[in-house]
Amino acid sequence: MASIATLDALNTAVRRAVDEATITDIHTHLFPPSHGDLLLWGVDELLTYHYLVAELFTVAPADLTYEAFWAMDKIAQADLVWKHLFLEASPLSEARRGVLTVLQRLGLDPADRDLGRIRRWFAQQDEEAYLEKVFDLAGLDYAVMTNNPVKCNEVKHFDAGAPIPARLRTALRIDDVVLNFASCRPIIASQGCAAGDGTIEGAAAALRGWMGGWIDRIDPVYMAASLPCSWAYPVDDAATRMIDHVVCPLAVERGLPVALMIGVNRQVNPALGDAGDAVAPCDVNSIIRLVAAHPDVKFLVTTLSRVDQHALAVAGRKFRNLHLFGCWWFCNNPSIINEMTRQRLELLGTGVTVQHSDARVLDQLIYKWSHTRRIVADVLVDKYADAHHTGWRFTPDEIARDVRQIFGGAFEDFRAR
Repeated sequence: MASIATLDALNTAVRRAVDEATITDIHTHLFPPSHGDLLLWGVDELLTYHYLVAELFTVAPADLTYEAFWAMDKIAQADLVWKHLFLEASPLSEARRGVLTVLQRLGLDPADRDLGRIRRWFAQQDEEAYLEKVFDLAGLDYAVMTNNPVKCNEVKHFDAGAPIPARLRTALRIDDVVLNFASCRPIIASQGCAAGDGTIEGAAAALRGWMGGWIDRIDPVYMAASLPCSWAYPVDDAATRMIDHVVCPLAVERGLPVALMIGVNRQVNPALGDAGDAVAPCDVNSIIRLVAAHPDVKFLVTTLSRVDQHALAVAGRKFRNLHLFGCWWFCNNPSIINEMTRQRLELLGTGVTVQHSDARVLDQLIYKWSHTRRIVADVLVDKYADAHHTGWRFTPDEIARDVRQIFGGAFEDFRAR
């Protein structure tokens, strides 16, 4: 295939490659339709998601208390969000714009501001067909779920053999066990895992057997844990013992990566519920020590604070068993995605996964990937132009190869090592 000779043609080729790329969404909180009300979707779920609940209480009248809001049904909550964040204020935030992008991409007209009409459209959708529609609009091959073996409301669906469509794959969520082993022991014991002498060291073999049983049962893409900003390694605590004696040996035995999402500052305002978490820098040196201590374990890592991104990207240059992914949660804003993507490409080339959606509401896939494609295209146009100015020439196939790498190919390569 002929190389691209001009900057205009290069611009066009890059944007086409990004628009046409198939994306693998490597971390979400989605569920299949067979898991009942665990699968969140529709306009009311979008409007009452914690992103917008937090924003609501920055502008809501003083007589709207947290207690009064949580006592309302979902439709009443959504009506309040629509009123205060869309009708009485311009939808400029990323979360608000995201709702509008979803509606627009679905063929609805948000400009008429008729929430009732929008609700009626969603009420007519079939869940399984709608899931396929959303994945097609987002341009995804598959998305990785988050499946927690100590959450009874999730376990019951696996016990019942609920089917999972090919568009969704599992991940074994382990942070409850890593961070709160003592409180999880009764649930683990109820699933047939003997706790030994009560210590993690004493129960390590049994715990590996229990987790291994879940791996056999759900065939996860990786094991995953969300860790607080205060997490440190190594220290004399249960989390370090669980990581060293259970998680990492099992990861080596099964050839599974361990995905770590680090930096949540939990419940700074408990009255906001799920919206009450904040962000703080984490200790990137703890990540370095962990990755260095377990060179045979493949670690997927993302951090929540923008402050950590440079140090983490540099760490990614030092360890072949460390793969960076996504602009997580509070970093999922266009200005920060742009900065992080440039920084990672400049330090790591295409050996990263530039984004994951972290979607808990199915429809969020539409806006998060639509917005991300545009931002990443802008960054790549500049980066390819920089190389073009040196005299290097690209072919469209090379550009398509690179785009697929940062949208999931590098993740698949990392898993396969």
